[in-house]
Amino acid sequence: MKPNPLLGVVLFVATITPLHAEPDPHSYAEPLKVSISALDLDLAVDFSKQELAGQAELSLDWHDTAARTLVLDTRDLHIDAIEAIDARGSAAAVSYTLDANDAILGSALRIEMREASPKLRIRYHTSPKASGLQWMTPQQTASGKHPFMFSQSQAIHARSWIPLQDTPSVRFTYTAHITTAKPLRVVMSADNDVHHVLDGDYRFSMKQPIPSYLLALAVGELDVRETGPRTAVFAEPSLVVKAAKEFEDTEKMIAVTEQLYGPYRWDRYDILVLPASFPFGGMENPRVTFATPTVIAGDKSLVGLIAHELAHSWSGNLVTNANAQHMWLNEGFTTYVENRIIESLYGKDVATMQLVVDDQELLVEMADMKPREQLLVSDLTGIDPDEGLSGVPYDKGRWFLRFLESRYGRADFDPFVRAYFDHFAFKSITTRDFLVYYSANLEKQHPGKVSAAEIDEWLHQPGIPESAPIAHSDRFDAVDKAATDFLAGKLAAKAIPARQWVTSEWLRFINALPAKPDAAQLAALDKAWKLSGTGNAEIAFRWYVATVRAGYTQARPQIAAFIERIGRRKLVVPIYEELAKSEDGKAFAKEVYRKARPGYHPITQASVDKALGL
Repeated sequence: MKPNPLLGVVLFVATITPLHAEPDPHSYAEPLKVSISALDLDLAVDFSKQELAGQAELSLDWHDTAARTLVLDTRDLHIDAIEAIDARGSAAAVSYTLDANDAILGSALRIEMREASPKLRIRYHTSPKASGLQWMTPQQTASGKHPFMFSQSQAIHARSWIPLQDTPSVRFTYTAHITTAKPLRVVMSADNDVHHVLDGDYRFSMKQPIPSYLLALAVGELDVRETGPRTAVFAEPSLVVKAAKEFEDTEKMIAVTEQLYGPYRWDRYDILVLPASFPFGGMENPRVTFATPTVIAGDKSLVGLIAHELAHSWSGNLVTNANAQHMWLNEGFTTYVENRIIESLYGKDVATMQLVVDDQELLVEMADMKPREQLLVSDLTGIDPDEGLSGVPYDKGRWFLRFLESRYGRADFDPFVRAYFDHFAFKSITTRDFLVYYSANLEKQHPGKVSAAEIDEWLHQPGIPESAPIAHSDRFDAVDKAATDFLAGKLAAKAIPARQWVTSEWLRFINALPAKPDAAQLAALDKAWKLSGTGNAEIAFRWYVATVRAGYTQARPQIAAFIERIGRRKLVVPIYEELAKSEDGKAFAKEVYRKARPGYHPITQASVDKALGL
């Protein structure tokens, strides 16, 4: 039986085609009855208690005139008081209950109102174990002088530091007043002032409506360097110059994307380089991308991550999936746009190599996935969206859009994508909304180029359809020959023609190694090319996985240093998973993890705990 995730209630929005609402399986909120339109935060940052304390004032739009209950999402929040604020500004206490905690969803906060009040004020403080906050000691930072704290709200962790409707189907503007100790700097996904004095008192405004997962906060010893008229880099003082150099092409990236897909609508695009414990490569928080330092390779070879997070300014931040079941609308479009940015800036060869590597790794990943997990649109009820995320919404989603591009041609497909971003700007949509728009604005104008069966196969069937365009790189032909000859013993490790290889070529070579590589061959590669200890994190984690599979234990000191220093899930979890497949490897992994765990973000901790069976 074919799943039909497109059924839903029609919600009429005045300015665009009616959107198709559907329940969010990861939220208790009831936005069809009442929704948040604005948020005003007033929070104090207390490093000694590892908590945020203060209040959140919510502006409410009541859609159901009979409704009097507001349901908010929370996780491990301590609610001190709740007041309704009437149209005259008078405040009165209201009753509320906090449901029992659910391991995935947290606790529903149910607030009973006597009338449909326009505002609500909640006084609260967070828990030191808030899943969306990481509190770091001075020893965990580059200088060792000051503590550091940063948030990670995606997928459903905003509820651990703010009581709200934690679903991407609800968008709101926000203002914030944040106080902290001097001389720490506060950065938010809002209008950061690069010239702000370090006085511990910061005010922010985000005038564009955003979903909750794009709320972001960071506090620490941060310096800043401007890299363009609307771009800057924030980082710890010892890293800021190097980071600014690495990301100096950001303004060019913005200009290229504007030429393709329309104006940048968020005023500024800054980058905050976080400590290495950040669990993701990057987080597309509007106006300030949070980025891992693992992309600073010194040669701009990994700046594709910045292209990806910038692309989210159109796909994801501007046009947002209404819930995690339609994540491909965020990540598939973004990965597609990312590759177009790379092609425009660095050439078709580089962009094509990226496609080939990503396609190959997706196919390998999908080989171990259940059919349900391979669908672009699927039911995620009861599944933690952090653990449910895979390469499917990213790379299968991107591949689907490349399929459409190949059938319609860029001359027609590019204007369609640009108009799509304009049409749904600052809206949260489902796959059905996309399909209705696609049918009216591309399919019917060019009939016969793509069948309904093909669309259904891409969205609702497992695997990669036979209609998928296959990317080919001539440069990879030479890499493949070198790999074949090396593995056959015809080419010595030191004779591999890799001195001018870029990152994608090394990834292609490492991915060509057999499932159980020969340890002696890896030792020869390591001696010739110093792969253990490489400063390129994308090469490093794939290489370390290969060494574990081969039983090449000489790389273990470098593996330990790598996973103790870095908390990015993509880079460390595969290594732990591979180590856990043998008793000796698992014992080594547990010993390293014992040292590394305190420096990991809670999201990474949960993934490694699962990998090691803890």
